[in-house]
Amino acid sequence: MEDVINSGHETREISLDTKGKGGFRAASFVYAMVSMENMGFVANMVSMVLYFQLQMQFDVSAAANTVTNLMGSTFLLSIFGGFISDTYINRFKTCLIFGAFELAALVLMTIQGRYKDLHPNPCGKSSCVAGGIAVMFYASLALLAMGTGGVRGALPSLGADQFNQKDPKESKALATYFNLLLLSTSLGATIGVTIIVWVATNKHWWPGFLIALIGTIIGYTFLAIGKPFYRLQAPGDSPLLRVMQVIVVAIKNRSLPHPNSPDELYEPNQKDSSISTDQKIQHTEQFRWLDKAAIIRDNHSPKPTPWTICTATQVEEVKILTRMVPIIASTIILNTCMAQLQTFSVTQGYYMNRYIGSFEVPAPSVPVIPLLFMSILIPIYEFLFVPFARRITTHPSGITQLQRIGVGLVLSVISMAVAGFVEVKRKNHDLQYGKPIHVLWLSFQYGIFGIADMFTLVGSLEFFYKEAPVGMRSLSTSFTYLSLSFGYFLSSIFVEIINSVTRRASHSKKGWLEGQILDENRLNLFFWFLAILSLLNFFNYLYWASWYKYKQENISSTVNCSDQADKDEATKKTTTATNGNGDGNGNVLPASDEKSIEDANWKS
Repeated sequence: MEDVINSGHETREISLDTKGKGGFRAASFVYAMVSMENMGFVANMVSMVLYFQLQMQFDVSAAANTVTNLMGSTFLLSIFGGFISDTYINRFKTCLIFGAFELAALVLMTIQGRYKDLHPNPCGKSSCVAGGIAVMFYASLALLAMGTGGVRGALPSLGADQFNQKDPKESKALATYFNLLLLSTSLGATIGVTIIVWVATNKHWWPGFLIALIGTIIGYTFLAIGKPFYRLQAPGDSPLLRVMQVIVVAIKNRSLPHPNSPDELYEPNQKDSSISTDQKIQHTEQFRWLDKAAIIRDNHSPKPTPWTICTATQVEEVKILTRMVPIIASTIILNTCMAQLQTFSVTQGYYMNRYIGSFEVPAPSVPVIPLLFMSILIPIYEFLFVPFARRITTHPSGITQLQRIGVGLVLSVISMAVAGFVEVKRKNHDLQYGKPIHVLWLSFQYGIFGIADMFTLVGSLEFFYKEAPVGMRSLSTSFTYLSLSFGYFLSSIFVEIINSVTRRASHSKKGWLEGQILDENRLNLFFWFLAILSLLNFFNYLYWASWYKYKQENISSTVNCSDQADKDEATKKTTTATNGNGDGNGNVLPASDEKSIEDANWKS
């Protein structure tokens, strides 16, 4: 059965036939895809800093910046993938289309890694890549960023669409989905940073790229096989267009007085099929100037257009996105810290004792430490901590999404502080005794940050998906990757600024992070700089998390459903899993209790 739902200014078709579709069976294909694809992606990301140094002839800082710029571009392009899947094609097709770019990139990387004629010769500069070699090199990186970024903009939402937030049981399952999504990522990445990285560093780089290519093909095959089981949501109006309409109309109506009551704002009834919503969002007092976009003029036409008046729900959608901006910004520094573990900490591992018995651990395999932590802790968190916390807090996820993010921010401060002390220990031991300390010393900073990532990444994905308006969920979920993108770009900026400033201040005229020899650098000071910055950022986050008002929505009576159960549900007020209201389990509240619902805020 397919029902037609008027959403915004478009007619959105959503498959409501749940028989044999959706749920964890459908999500299992997404988990398989995530595991296989991340097996190669994460292996490449952690080993590329050495690949760029040893084979593509970059120096330490240039290699680190190239990796962080690649990662930043990848996650930035997730916004493009999310926008496409919300507006033009469904999320399933978006993943397959961008997947073709990713496969093409891995083919080019395998070819360039295979033939020595496609490698640059040492030149003594920060980068020796030039000519045709540079064209092929940067083309492969561009395709990789486009492909993996686009897929990440659509894939998490595709899996989350398999769970109906209006159903209390499925609402709880949605929180479990995001935890298991990270677990699948961790398990796949663990294989990648051990087996693939060992092949790449001990045999040759190109077989590692080839294994990543094969694994990625298998992942997309799993994704395609699962199509008959997916609940696919059709794309609708451009979310950016809807935002622009609210801003433009609000500016046009800026001279109008504010209405005395939110009930005076425009919200169409069932007859106004051209401008109606499938989910009405309750009015909030923040950003009241945007309410002017929904003011009904005395002389407005019987059939208003989107550029002359907007619905109150459409205005609230823009408010939601606006409230999300400080939350996004508050997680950028954490992702800047993450970038160091994939670049400078890998370089640290290269200069340390990596033998466990007679086996030498490849330096890029060191990030397996946080992956193992997450692989063990995620099941413990999901099956032990969440049920326990749920009984105390009555929240479906145990603790709110903003609380999860806050825990991760605190742990990132500790991780960077510990990283600075470990670097001092490594350098002093190396210079004093002439031999390196064991690589397991890095497990402290990696382990702490792995737990931080477990809290923050899943909390962000769930937060942005649940809080987003229905037609903007892919775009909103990609905000998590937008923060990652800015974090990686900011890492590159920090490296350049730190080198520029310290170069002028030091007697050797050499920056903290310059040169090929790590013992001559001041990496520990850079880590402590990030720790202090992260601490200040956490207090900034506390303010914005307390200020944030969770979305409250109810099902509009404008939904046209042939299923009587859906009709009954459309007349009730509900609370979403993200706001922690009602009985805390996402159960339906009667309309008479609407005024008693309070926004769930971060409680410091």
